[in-house]
Amino acid sequence: MNNPLKNVVIIAVILVGLYFLTNYNQNANLTKQDVIFSGNKSDIIKVLIQSGESAIQLEKQDSIWSIAGIDTLVIRQNRIDDLFDKVLEVKRTTIRSKKESNWINYSVDDSTGTHLILLDESDNTIGYFVFGRSKSDWAHNFVRLRNKNENKDVLKNVYETSESVIHHLNTSETYWGEKPKEPELISTEVDSLGV
Repeated sequence: MNNPLKNVVIIAVILVGLYFLTNYNQNANLTKQDVIFSGNKSDIIKVLIQSGESAIQLEKQDSIWSIAGIDTLVIRQNRIDDLFDKVLEVKRTTIRSKKESNWINYSVDDSTGTHLILLDESDNTIGYFVFGRSKSDWAHNFVRLRNKNENKDVLKNVYETSESVIHHLNTSETYWGEKPKEPELISTEVDSLGV
């Protein structure tokens, strides 16, 4: 005495269960798009960028940014704006790897990655990220978080970024600074009239 309605209900329950299980497995490698830096940007007083043997430190006093140890260059404000508005606002999206052994494949290990460290006025690290270039996709980068307050599993993950921002993490002094402009001679209307 098989009841056809009972069989249909059982099959429907199995299909719904399989749907949710499949959907869960597909989303296991996705994260909601979170910006990499969720702290308060006004707390950032120092920025350290290191790539290989090359490094640069940017410091803020009052509201003026400068390059540590370099007093012959003034900061290019558009570079600071790009750092705060583009790099710190980039989103981490798909998890590309959950294994530390794969960090080198995504150029986010300690030796091949580009390190971005954000410090507050007490020299506490409030953000630490390691960026890597994609060898095949120029529109995205990879990022690994190194923040102490993150879950240990998250610290092993390599994420794809929502857009490419690694070119904003240059360690060249002349990328961040320029020679001060010479004050222009101001000519008055009297001089232009030949008086």
